[in-house]
Amino acid sequence: MALQIPARLAANCQREPATRAWLEHLSERIAELTARWGLRLGPAIDGEELSCAWLAPAQRADGTPAVLKLGMPHLEGEHEIEGLRFWAGSPTVRLLEAAPELGALLLERCEPGTHLRALPELEQDEQIARLLPRLWLCPPPGHPFRHLSAMLRYWADAARGRRAEWLDATLVEEGLRGFEELSRPAPSDVLLATDLHAGNVLRASREPWLVIDPKPFVGDRSYDATQHLLNCRARLQSRPRETLRGLADLLQLDAERLRLWTFARAAVESSRRSAHPEAALLARALASG
Repeated sequence: MALQIPARLAANCQREPATRAWLEHLSERIAELTARWGLRLGPAIDGEELSCAWLAPAQRADGTPAVLKLGMPHLEGEHEIEGLRFWAGSPTVRLLEAAPELGALLLERCEPGTHLRALPELEQDEQIARLLPRLWLCPPPGHPFRHLSAMLRYWADAARGRRAEWLDATLVEEGLRGFEELSRPAPSDVLLATDLHAGNVLRASREPWLVIDPKPFVGDRSYDATQHLLNCRARLQSRPRETLRGLADLLQLDAERLRLWTFARAAVESSRRSAHPEAALLARALASG
């Protein structure tokens, strides 16, 4: 049977030589891991979230249900294995096996596995606010995790590299300044998931909800609330002050700092022609809160 590749993942892999090579060798890596870990695999999982990894339901030799995940090489996901080991299933899925040299993970399967996005957004806020503080721990000395500023420098360099696409240079530059100023290291920095939103939270049996697909970096807690907010765009754009204040209160964060982070992300996102004018409109709505 031919290997099933989600459309978004296939398209994403065509952007760079390293990811094209990863896709070319994916089938043989799956075969190697299936034999190594004694797995029976089901059909590949497809969905709108799957742009950077191949996943399939699996069953171990002892009957334990699991999920096999192979992530394509990308900066944000480089330390997912280390992050899952650090959080040790609280409140993330458990890591059952790992092959870092292949970018492969065997994960606890969430059952029934319903996405948090099935709930109304205000209920999503409440669950996100229960999960995030449990992730915000200080990693021990000698940890492998990079600072958030490293990821934001990468994004800033990419934005500057497409300057010809900018339709509002003032807006983008203001967002880039926000990235630099807000991401300065501080003693209060903790380990962040950086990509926690309702599509990365699943209904489970071990706990009501578990986090999947963390992309760990050390940094400011307020940053970690932005991805969920950016996935609630209509509400955020129409009622920015109410939406920001509501989530900030649930998380006991400073609403103004959360606004500045969310504005910066939307403003830098507007540097991509494909994201403009939606991102620019959102950034302008957030400019004054």
